Amino acid sequence: MTTLHERMHRQARAYAGDADRPLASYTGLMAVYATTVAGISITARATARELPDPKPWDVALNALATHQLGRLIAKDPVTSPLRAPFTHFEGTTGPAELKEGARGTGARKAIGELLSCPFCTGLWIATGITAGTVFAPRATRLATTTLSALAAADFLQFARTALQRAAGETS
Repeated sequence: MTTLHERMHRQARAYAGDADRPLASYTGLMAVYATTVAGISITARATARELPDPKPWDVALNALATHQLGRLIAKDPVTSPLRAPFTHFEGTTGPAELKEGARGTGARKAIGELLSCPFCTGLWIATGITAGTVFAPRATRLATTTLSALAAADFLQFARTALQRAAGETS
């Protein structure tokens, strides 16, 4: 009779083939996330926190803030020391953005993939913002407003650069 561990290991090998896909570590990250969400929920209920009633403006503000913080965490050169234990530098991908790959195996690789991917960090960030709106709504609104303003400023920088290039090409 095979143990659950043996069956899971066999399933991971069948899934990944020769690729290094740390399924057990991904499962661990999902467990950490689920435990965090459960803890937030239990704490909100135990402290009788009122759940917010988000309006479309809140969703837009939180989406921009999540986008911007995800880019800052996963791509910004200044935050590379936070990613360095889990990633390796591969080059740049655009203005003020780094391309990094996950390094190591197991949990180290899974965390490296999480920290170097703005899409991957987005769920964690959005969850943090949601928790912030429950426990510290004013501070969270200030932070999301700041991050959203920075996102808008970045988009304007890109638009200005594109317009300058277009004007230079036509003159």
